[in-house]
Amino acid sequence: MTHDDRRIRKVLVVGGGSAGWMTAAMLGQILRRDCEVTLVESDEIGIVGVGEATIPPIRTFNQTLGISERDFLRETKATFKLGIEFVGWGARDTRYFHPFGTHGRNFDMVSLHHYWLRARAMGDTSPFDDHTFAWALARAGKMARPSPDQRSVLSTFEYAYHFDAGSYARFLRNQAEARGVKRVEGKIAGVDQNAGTGFVEAVRLEDGRRIEAELFIDCSGFRALLIEGAMHEPFEDWSHWLPCDRAVAMPCAHPAGPVNPTPYTRSTAQEAGWQWRIPLQHRIGNGYVYCSGFMEDDRAAGLLAGRLDGEALADPRFLRFKAGRRRRHWVKNVVAVGLSSGFLEPLESTSIHLIQANISKLMGLFPDRRFDPAVIDEFNRIAVGETDRIRDFLILHYKLMQRDDAELWRYTAAMDVPETLALKLEHFRRNGRHIPRELDLFAPDSWLAVHLGQNHIPEDLDPLIDYRGIDAREWLGQLRAAMAQEAARAPDHARFVADAMA
Repeated sequence: MTHDDRRIRKVLVVGGGSAGWMTAAMLGQILRRDCEVTLVESDEIGIVGVGEATIPPIRTFNQTLGISERDFLRETKATFKLGIEFVGWGARDTRYFHPFGTHGRNFDMVSLHHYWLRARAMGDTSPFDDHTFAWALARAGKMARPSPDQRSVLSTFEYAYHFDAGSYARFLRNQAEARGVKRVEGKIAGVDQNAGTGFVEAVRLEDGRRIEAELFIDCSGFRALLIEGAMHEPFEDWSHWLPCDRAVAMPCAHPAGPVNPTPYTRSTAQEAGWQWRIPLQHRIGNGYVYCSGFMEDDRAAGLLAGRLDGEALADPRFLRFKAGRRRRHWVKNVVAVGLSSGFLEPLESTSIHLIQANISKLMGLFPDRRFDPAVIDEFNRIAVGETDRIRDFLILHYKLMQRDDAELWRYTAAMDVPETLALKLEHFRRNGRHIPRELDLFAPDSWLAVHLGQNHIPEDLDPLIDYRGIDAREWLGQLRAAMAQEAARAPDHARFVADAMA
């Protein structure tokens, strides 16, 4: 058999929405020669469609597809995002910022936060957030482009987007179809599998049509038609660590007057969960993620409606979910992408990224018709590891909660955590060191933001700091001044968006 004889010639994406059309667009871009890519979806089946906040790797995804930022901003009503502000996490009346980028600049062998902790012990009251340029921009409602000049504080931040998830899916559908992807309208009634191997051979639609393929991508959402329905892959339940299992979403209008959307997402800890706020060009996305054991649906919807910044633009929409993942994301010739592979609440805006991550891994480990088990095992090792590390980062927020004014927060503060997270917590408690692990999506600065933002102060510092002879207060003061100066020069976020679309 020649190498060409082993090439996969037909790929079927099952399901639309963000997951389906992101997958189809990338397959259409990469598999342009001699491979038929088809997507089957039904207009009768709704999509979840609330993944409106992203993290910086989305820019790489769009660039790989050749999508211009101008077109993307126009088509999806997008705004820019510099990070997430957390309100009421840790202690009730506190807030902190998780930036896209670093705290300060790399200037020494010792991490900046150790100098901040030393200055704090000497009476300096400057918040840790004041040493990240993303926050200097964000709190002023400003936006700028990162600089390639490593000497400038403008090189210390990154950005992502807020966008309308439904519009993004439609935009990507156009991109995919322009690359030759064929869309089939229909509801799947059954799945045909090979009696000997268990591989999926085709899906059957309600109208009797049969669609064959060699590789199947399950983007059917929580229904998980292939990975669960056909492959019976077990689901690993993480609700004992991440107990929120409901969400209610409700968009609202911007407040009256000139609109300068905040260039960041906000997460506000509430009675039995947390509320998101995501500003787009034309509206604000809002939602309340909560634990049904401590909050009824009607009460959650009422509380959310009473906390909107402007007039509600739609009725409340409820979602039910369970935190966790499939034991394996790729089984035989079925690859799960998006909600079919698992679910993590959108506390750190990772929903779209997890779609992107599995697409990227599939491209990096694309099979031939032999479906080499070693390739599949490596895909699953990476997918499982990355999801588990994100899980630990989300649990960190709940575990470090210092509030005791609600049952949920008392439960999460007292709960046991995975050993992988317990190790990181212990190292930071002892001497303020973050211990990175392979497949950590979130860099040390992200972990620092949560540790220090939620008042997890280490007992000691990096011993190297005593050898450095650097005046912590003087250096940090100079850094804050440089950041303030650059932020003052930057345009307002609304103007920046308008200019980027021009």
